[in-house]
Amino acid sequence: MKLLDIKKMGKIVKSENIRFDNVPVVSPNGDVLLNELSFEISPGMHLMISGPNGCGKSSLFRIMGDLWPVTAGTLYKPDLEKIFYIPQRPYLPQGSLRDQLIYPHNKEQCTASDDDLFELLKNVKLGYLVAREGGWEKENDWNDILSGGEKQRMAMGRLIYHKPTYAILDECTSAVSMDVEGHLYKFMKS
Repeated sequence: MKLLDIKKMGKIVKSENIRFDNVPVVSPNGDVLLNELSFEISPGMHLMISGPNGCGKSSLFRIMGDLWPVTAGTLYKPDLEKIFYIPQRPYLPQGSLRDQLIYPHNKEQCTASDDDLFELLKNVKLGYLVAREGGWEKENDWNDILSGGEKQRMAMGRLIYHKPTYAILDECTSAVSMDVEGHLYKFMKS
């Protein structure tokens, strides 16, 4: 199904809550994935969106992240720096071990001490990485060095470091053992 008039656009309104008010999920090329979506979440709430592959879950996140247009209805949302997205396969930039944890910040933007960062790694069950990899300044091809579960736990560490108002977790613990996954979610809720 295609939208007939994609020149009509919806509105985006700055808000502390995230609210979709009659917003369709429409790809940039006009494919309608969902005719209309309405829901609201506020800080501290938890919402799970589930469904089969291709039903529009990740597309919804693209609309929230300003990657796809709001073609109708009204989207209420905070500034992007208050929303943190963790995909199933997190991006690992070129750089040091520290860079992996504080991304997208760089060393000059980092306000946490090495001790604080180490505690953060311990919280996501990665405290051993500092010694194993030769310290915070060690540069590697982290996509090759870290396992799938370590990459996902590193992304969860980023979430703790950045302290956003909202976290969008897109199958971000699929490679993590169930016991560690339970620990991560319990820690995030506290």
